[in-house]
Amino acid sequence: MANVEQHELKKRKVGSGTGEAVVTKLDAAPAMDHDEKKYAKVAMNAIAQESSLPDVYNPILPLLFTALALFTRLYRIGRSNIVTWDEAHFGKFGSHYLKREFYFDVHPPLGKMLVGLSGYLANYNGSFEFKSGEKYPEELDYVFMRVFNAMFGVLTVPLAYYTAAGLGFSPAAVWLVTLMVLCENSYATISRFILLDSMLLFFTFTTMFCLVQFHNQQPKPFGRKWWKWLILTGTSIGCVCSVKWVGLFATALVGIYTIDDLWQKFGDLKMPKVAYAKHWAARGAFLIVWPFLIYALNFYLHFTILENSGPGDAQMSSLFQANLKGTDLTSSPVEIMYGSRATIKNMGYGGGLLHSHVQTYPEGSQQQQITCYHHKDANNEWFFYPNRYEPEFSSEGELRNVRDGATIRLIHAQTGRNLHSHQVAAPVTKSAWEVSCYGNLTIGDDKDHWQVEIIDDLKHRDHSKLRTLTSAFRLRHPTLGCYLRAANVNLPQWGFKQVEVTCTKENDPKDVHTHWNVENHWNDKLPIGEAADYKSPFWRDFVHLNVAMMTSNNALVPDPDKQDDLASQAWQWPLAHVGLRMCSWDKNVVKYFLLGNPIVYWGSTASLGAFGLLVLWYLVRWQRSYQDLTRADFDHFHYAGFYPVLGWALHYIPFFIMGRVLYVHHYFPALWFAILTFGFVFDWLTRRLPGGAKVLVYGAAYVAVVGVFVYFSPVTFGMEGEAEKYKYLRWLRTWRIHGQE
Repeated sequence: MANVEQHELKKRKVGSGTGEAVVTKLDAAPAMDHDEKKYAKVAMNAIAQESSLPDVYNPILPLLFTALALFTRLYRIGRSNIVTWDEAHFGKFGSHYLKREFYFDVHPPLGKMLVGLSGYLANYNGSFEFKSGEKYPEELDYVFMRVFNAMFGVLTVPLAYYTAAGLGFSPAAVWLVTLMVLCENSYATISRFILLDSMLLFFTFTTMFCLVQFHNQQPKPFGRKWWKWLILTGTSIGCVCSVKWVGLFATALVGIYTIDDLWQKFGDLKMPKVAYAKHWAARGAFLIVWPFLIYALNFYLHFTILENSGPGDAQMSSLFQANLKGTDLTSSPVEIMYGSRATIKNMGYGGGLLHSHVQTYPEGSQQQQITCYHHKDANNEWFFYPNRYEPEFSSEGELRNVRDGATIRLIHAQTGRNLHSHQVAAPVTKSAWEVSCYGNLTIGDDKDHWQVEIIDDLKHRDHSKLRTLTSAFRLRHPTLGCYLRAANVNLPQWGFKQVEVTCTKENDPKDVHTHWNVENHWNDKLPIGEAADYKSPFWRDFVHLNVAMMTSNNALVPDPDKQDDLASQAWQWPLAHVGLRMCSWDKNVVKYFLLGNPIVYWGSTASLGAFGLLVLWYLVRWQRSYQDLTRADFDHFHYAGFYPVLGWALHYIPFFIMGRVLYVHHYFPALWFAILTFGFVFDWLTRRLPGGAKVLVYGAAYVAVVGVFVYFSPVTFGMEGEAEKYKYLRWLRTWRIHGQE
């Protein structure tokens, strides 16, 4: 972050002719101690040396860089008229907003709502299915939608400029950082399609930019600008987390900075306790509460817009679904009878529908699998039957209610097998018993029995009868004494990554994962009930959806039985070891390859190591009593050097821990912080070079960054014809640019 003292000195230089003149005046300043005068001289000498360079806050250069960004992000953006890569996902989500159909995805809604907004502005009606590789219809202005998305990528360039300037980099280093963002091939490529990544990058950039500006207001706490940048930092945190959960890493960076800042203020004995408490309150309000409210607001808008039943219904609670327009839940009979066919929903956050299919467990009992499934199909349907010691139905055809305390059987509608448990360890949760489907109407035993325990009813005071939607009940196994449970633990690939269902030995009535409700209910002998007036509280739906997102995200793990040619490993990203093919290599298709500018990638990665060596060098020198760094130098090193490195680490290292499948675009937010680190290290190492040498060094860096971008521009702007003719771009054997296996 910017050297505040240097910034203040620059402002005080009004009316002086040169840096030397100001230094002379500083010698006579009685209010400054020796260290302050020493630093001021260094600062003003640096200003004098760079007096021939334009002011970094002059708007001309940022406007020029922004104009160039418009070219790199928009040039021939409509060249490919087919659905490219993940446009198949995010374009489809945008369609759901236009049709107002409820859908489910693992990412928060802000970015997808913006995609929907781009479609709305393009007069798109939401009817296109966005199938991968399919040609866009003439009535869909996909170019406008791509341009809308690309503008977020364009704006990262001026943000890079002003962030580097705010960090106190020299003008030459500011330009270098800006050029690296401008000419980063992967940034330019990813911005050209209907995806979330340019939005994620934009809000990652704004978070760092606002934090830098807020830090630079620290000498004037609680001033107008201090409040402005604090609120904007919190706003940016809320937005970046509302696009993808990767934004939590940017939140962690701001959090660590805040702890660091408050700790330093804690050591300031001159600060009144009331003022210190105000610092805590302000940060708590606008860096925690305010971002959370923005995050929650996006979900409120999400629920409000998606008012119609859609493909994501099953991920939500039954009461939530009952309030969607077009749902079939409102056509169900109310009271459950023996002989009724129904779907049974787990009421835990992220819970699915009780499900079975013909596949069996590969180990344990090897009987038919029982899971929880989040998509609606016939395998979710069950019949309520009496236990084996009671007659199946009344001889007179009289309907009998399923009541609290009744011992029943649940018969799988598609296979005719009984819901069953036994003393066999569950496949994943070994401390619980396995639940399976076993036997049929005539073959079975006591282990097919389940006792209904109604624990609540949201609509009726009478808890004696089991009812559709409103009754919350548990299923106790009378023989084993365990309870049917589904707790968001995913089965391996043999279970299709569906949620494991077990019979838990613990009797905890508060465990919502043992709570179930009847969702759909069919019985031709019963009248249709009215459930549309049942309201589901927003905060309950908010938590439910976030848990479901987390559960589904955790299930995105590599499949050992399938080869994913697009996936990569985290160690490969900083080395630009791999790229990503975004479409077919057919000669009639405009081809794109997601590959970073090698100079930007390799240079930024090397700078991380160089920063570590600089820290080690100064630590050794400090141990030997050398005073290489002034207080101002240390402050600049701390804020302008350490925090970009920390931002890189927070955005990169967690991917080594994650079990989910990974792709090269997951590195893009971390790359931004690596570029800032490169700017700092380059600036630090060249600060004492003579003017001519500095011009040569920076000139060579500019030419290298721009030249390599132009060299690799076909992967960004699109490759036409045979892929083989672009094999000259294959600097590394791992870059499968022309379709090699």
